[in-house]
Amino acid sequence: MLVLVLIFAGVHSGLASFRDTGEKLIGERGYRVLFAGTSLPLALTMIVYFINHRYDGVQLWQLQDVPGVHQLVWLSNFISFLFLYPSTFNLLEVAAVDKPKLHLYETGIMRITRHPQMVGQVMWCLAHTVWIGNSVAVAASFALIAHHLFGVWNGDRKLSERYGEDFEIVKGRTSVVPFAAILDGRQKLPKDFYKEFIRLPYFTITALTLGAYFAHPLMRAASFNLHW
Repeated sequence: MLVLVLIFAGVHSGLASFRDTGEKLIGERGYRVLFAGTSLPLALTMIVYFINHRYDGVQLWQLQDVPGVHQLVWLSNFISFLFLYPSTFNLLEVAAVDKPKLHLYETGIMRITRHPQMVGQVMWCLAHTVWIGNSVAVAASFALIAHHLFGVWNGDRKLSERYGEDFEIVKGRTSVVPFAAILDGRQKLPKDFYKEFIRLPYFTITALTLGAYFAHPLMRAASFNLHW
């Protein structure tokens, strides 16, 4: 499990790091297709293996029968997906219909944390590790969290190279730790900031997250049939 995540992380972060060079060679759309075409099969392999082997390994704790744990894990997972997929705001770029761009945002969920995907991944990993409670979950979570922590540094580096002083201004008004910039006064919330969350992508992610929860039996059956 650890090896599969590390392979995915190396390829995913490696291609992200060479994005500027790659786009100069084959264009923005071409590089997005290369990035997705390489990363998605590795991600699928990793996910299927995790589903099929999630209860292998050494059992370290068992909390599934503890009152309130299921509800806490479910809520944490649900919230994690609202952080994990801010890229849905640019679906045409994700699909390479429009030219992919490196954006500099400071509204919506970026007011809470400058790196929502990292926060969402940490929440997802902690929730699943608490629920499953074995060495497979710990190995997967350790590698995924390490990968996203590297992404925090690498993402800031790329934004700094692309936007320079503009990024430093945004960086000064935002935080990596959720709500830190709001609490210490660096991020000033407008009175109608809630309107930044009343957007179709948030409703879409909410619907897809609920759908994925109820589709868990289908996901387990499909993964089992692959025999990975």
